[in-house]
Amino acid sequence: MKTKNKLWIGLGTLAVISPIGLYLPEKLKAGDAWGEWGPDKIKELVGYIPSGFGKLSSTWNAVMPEYAFKGWEEKGLWHLSFAYIISAVIGVGLCVGGVYLLCKLLAGKER
Repeated sequence: MKTKNKLWIGLGTLAVISPIGLYLPEKLKAGDAWGEWGPDKIKELVGYIPSGFGKLSSTWNAVMPEYAFKGWEEKGLWHLSFAYIISAVIGVGLCVGGVYLLCKLLAGKER
């Protein structure tokens, strides 16, 4: 099997198992995923909001907050799992497309 095919299979597998991030914290009663905290959770954990974090926290709004479609947060774990997989596929597609375009641009300049 070609290396390229192995990489695509690996990326596909990672996209399909991405909902593990939903199941494990719920099953283990672990709370939020590590590092995916907003200002409120940071204040709860640390006791204050770092000034840089406070200033920059409102500058970026995610296209798909919580990796789900609007209104799907209340629909249950199966809908959220599907949304996670779709989010992963979109993310991989955007990354691959961006790298492909960058390579084309850089390769065009060498000629």
